[in-house]
This record gives sequence, C-alpha cells and structure tokens, in this order.
Amino acid sequence: MKTILSNIENAPIIPVYYHDDINQCIQILESCYAGGIRVFEFVNRGPEAYANFKSLLTYRDTHFKDLKLGIGTIKSKQQAIDFINIGAEFIVSPIIKPEIAEVTLKNNILWIPGCMTPTEIAVAEELGAPLVKLFPGDALGANFLRSIKPLFQSLKFMPTGGVSLDEENLTDWFSAGVTAVGMGSKLFSDPTSYEKEDYIESRLINAFKHIKTLR
Repeated sequence: MKTILSNIENAPIIPVYYHDDINQCIQILESCYAGGIRVFEFVNRGPEAYANFKSLLTYRDTHFKDLKLGIGTIKSKQQAIDFINIGAEFIVSPIIKPEIAEVTLKNNILWIPGCMTPTEIAVAEELGAPLVKLFPGDALGANFLRSIKPLFQSLKFMPTGGVSLDEENLTDWFSAGVTAVGMGSKLFSDPTSYEKEDYIESRLINAFKHIKTLR
C-alpha cells in the first residue's frame, strides 16, 4: 500500500479510462506510460471490464513492470474481491462502503473512496483510507479542499471528474494541497488541430512539468 502511495506522489496524475476494445486500451496504456504515468486506473464501466483488465495486467507484466494498475468504479465487496483476485493493485470507489474497506485492508490493498462531504470524508478516514477521491472534482472545486483540509490533516486528497490539463486548473488544485489528480475525458479528448499523433503523451509530459514547478 505504501509503495502505491509513493508512486502516486511521485507521478501525481492518475488516468481514468475504459474501452471495450482491448487494443485501444493497450494503445492508451502505452501513450500514458510514455508520458510519465506510473499509476493507471482502469474502470469497471462496461461489459469487457473484467476481461480487458486481466489482459492489461498481462501486458503490463511484460512491458511496464513498474506500472501500478488498479480498478475503479467498484461498488460492492464482490467486485473488489473479483478484481483483487486477478491482480488489481488498488481499488477506487465512487462511494463509501465499509465492506469494501474491509476487503482491501484484509488484502493490504489501497482503497480510494469517493467523497463529496466532510461527513463522508470522516467516514473514509475512520475506515482506514489514507487517500480520498474528491468526486466530482469540478462540482466541489479547489476552494472546497482549502476549507476542509485543515480538518483532515492526516489524509491525502485526489480530485477526479472535470479536472483539466490547463495550467491554471492544475495550479489551483495543487496549491490547495492535493496529492494527485485523476483525469479522464479531459486527458483523452480528441487532439486539437495543432496536436500530433502522440498528443496524449505530450499533454502528460507538459502537465508533469508544470506540476513539478508547483512543488
């Protein structure tokens, strides 16, 4: 668990991604790794989630052995067990469920629960989550974190949902005290007219450079 947290702190952007096509998933994984990603969240949001995640783990073991792969959108104990059994290295949930916390703690797996209120954050803390996902990030905003962070000084925070690669947005979140940011559609949106084929890699490289200046 501590190793995953250390990796997140060292490369503080976590892609959040799903696609039915495993070849598309592998291409995205390759682009993200080339851009500096070392922690990747595949999400349980489609019919091929289990099979594709299993394939990504196999591909990772051959090509990117230092990459940590976790599964997101886990909403039940059984889902957590199923993905841990095939090798998920961390579990991300959009909600808080004590039964998920129990499973992950028992297996020494990092659990990142989604929270939207101080009460939910307090529950996550009591259940042993060291890192909390602020979700949806764009609805809460960095000022929300500034307000509640002094109440939870032992916790780390990661906004997900609507976080963009824009330098102003990244500056706002990291200056508020986040440990990392989760990125989905804003990272994987179609390239602009001036971006090249390796646009995902370039976006990440530029974002990491900017984040480095903020620390």
